[in-house]
Parts: sequence; C-alpha cells; structure tokens
Amino acid sequence: MRIDKFLKVSRIIKRRQVAKEVADQGRIWINEKQAKCSTPVKVGDQITIRFGHKKSTFEVLEIMDSTKKKDASEMYRLVSEERIPFDENGTTKESL
Repeated sequence: MRIDKFLKVSRIIKRRQVAKEVADQGRIWINEKQAKCSTPVKVGDQITIRFGHKKSTFEVLEIMDSTKKKDASEMYRLVSEERIPFDENGTTKESL
C-alpha cells in the first residue's frame, strides 16, 4: 500500500491530499529513508513524520484497505514522539 493511502486509512493524517503534500515536502521517512507519496509501506516498517514542531515515529502493525474509525489505531503503534526545538530565527534545528 502507498504511504499516502496508509496514512489516510490509519487516520494518522486525516486526508490523503495532505499526506501527499507532507511527503512531497520531504517530511516523511520510511525506515530512515525519505519517502515519496507513492512509496510502498509494509508491516514492520518504521514511519517517521515531521509535522510542524513535532516528530513522530510509528511502527506499521497491519495493512488494511479500509477500516472503521475506532479500529484505525490498530494499524500502527506510536514508537516515539518528540518536540523539535526552534532556533533564534524561528526555524527548526533538526531535519531528521
């Protein structure tokens, strides 16, 4: 399954278009490699997303083409979440 679709189905990112834009901006990594919106994702992959001043890492537990909202969180596990500090210019100090 493509990363943009996985992020939408799992509801990590609510809309597929937003997931595509985030990937196109270079803010999604799969197993520490920068991902495009069409990059395939599989069970066991580690997905890291930098969104604003937060970096979150998820482990893919299950791939489903569609799911109910209450079951979406069963598709992944949050591995880590951290705030990215800003420098004096207001930009993040880390790119990953």
